[in-house]
Amino acid sequence: MNNTLGMIDGVANHLVDDDWVLVNDEQELPTGGKAILSLERWKKRVLVEGEEAHSCGVLLGPDDEPEEMFPWIDRVPLIALQFPSFRDGRAYSQANLLRTRYRFQGDLRAVGDVLRDQLALMRHCGFTSFAVREDKSVADALKGLEGFDLIYAGSAANPEPLFRRRGRVRNMRS
Repeated sequence: MNNTLGMIDGVANHLVDDDWVLVNDEQELPTGGKAILSLERWKKRVLVEGEEAHSCGVLLGPDDEPEEMFPWIDRVPLIALQFPSFRDGRAYSQANLLRTRYRFQGDLRAVGDVLRDQLALMRHCGFTSFAVREDKSVADALKGLEGFDLIYAGSAANPEPLFRRRGRVRNMRS
């Protein structure tokens, strides 16, 4: 995933040395790399084969329920959410649930049909890394994370609405 962007200390960066590899169910696991497995394959490795929950990342498809990850939510280093099409927004809801209801603290990655215009909203839903489509420019995609940072409503990235944040700043100046 050399087209991966990530948030580091609130700043978007190109993750050139990203070790995570998205592995489909028919592929062998990479040696020495970090694998992202489908939910079913991940559960088989953890529940049946006794692998540690933190050894691999998990890919949730649009029809997978985020609550299935709850028993391991504090041990999984990365959850990738699939965007099969830019028109399919189910992963936004999954991301918000993972961050707010289930309190997932690890890396939440957007994969699939990930485009520049979606990145700001993805960030506000709780995504921390983005595997931009291979046919798109990483430099151009980085620009999608530079603007639109000030939104009125609360979000997974910043739960306080703007009026509360502004009120706190005014009270500090008084």
